[in-house]
Amino acid sequence: MDAAGAYRHCEKVVRSQARNFSYGIRLLPPPKRRALSAVYAFARRIDDIGDDVDAPPDARLAALAAERGRLADPGAHPDDPVMVALADAARRMPIPLDAFGELIDGCEADVRGAAYDTFDDLLWYCRCVAGSVGRLSLGVFGAADLRVARTRADALGVALQLTNILRDVREDRLGGRVYLPAKDLARFGCTLDQDASGRFTDPPEQLAALVRFQAARAGEWYGTGLRLLPMLDRRSAACTGTMAGIYRRLLRRITADPAGALERRMSLPGWEKAAVAATALTGIRR
Repeated sequence: MDAAGAYRHCEKVVRSQARNFSYGIRLLPPPKRRALSAVYAFARRIDDIGDDVDAPPDARLAALAAERGRLADPGAHPDDPVMVALADAARRMPIPLDAFGELIDGCEADVRGAAYDTFDDLLWYCRCVAGSVGRLSLGVFGAADLRVARTRADALGVALQLTNILRDVREDRLGGRVYLPAKDLARFGCTLDQDASGRFTDPPEQLAALVRFQAARAGEWYGTGLRLLPMLDRRSAACTGTMAGIYRRLLRRITADPAGALERRMSLPGWEKAAVAATALTGIRR
């Protein structure tokens, strides 16, 4: 497959499977949009392998190992459109492909059913599965001071992942996963046990306090991560600001209605996501 067709495939993956991110990616100029689409398409592949509960753990771990091996020479897979696009993007831009190894590490932890005792333990996971994508994205965006920019991109990735965790507490628990640190659960007197209908049995006020505590923690990471925006060119800042803006609004909704967040998966309507993108593109900070 030629590079143009490979990029079109990756952009289709982003539009159909990473809708929150697609609102930001579409704001980039074509070369960066294509490259970031390739990054996200491969990241999505890794996530999908880790989340495939219908496959036995050994098979998922073997598939993740195979993808790790393919990264050693992404250009050696001419029939795989995602690898063709990723190899072309990496030739044109300083994309740190080794960061995908961290994403794979995090997905392997999911497959093995890892639990997190402290926030520092969870922080390792967040940096693997989301901070890594922030650093990969920075390879597409570029920045004058990459050392500082990488730290802020990593922090923004952590903030987004903490938001994801709060959004998906019920869904993850039904799937046998608990990401909230055990010490935080104990601090608020929560177990995340569920009844036959899937409702949490912990006292609602304690669950609400737990959620708000975690949301405040995520907000602190946004505070650090959003300092990346002034370091980027206008279109890259708009892309990043859109992604962050959508998730920050989601975090505010979770904070305002913790009970609702624990009963259903919260999301923003398409018009509101588009409004966030428009605001980010004009450079207005909200």
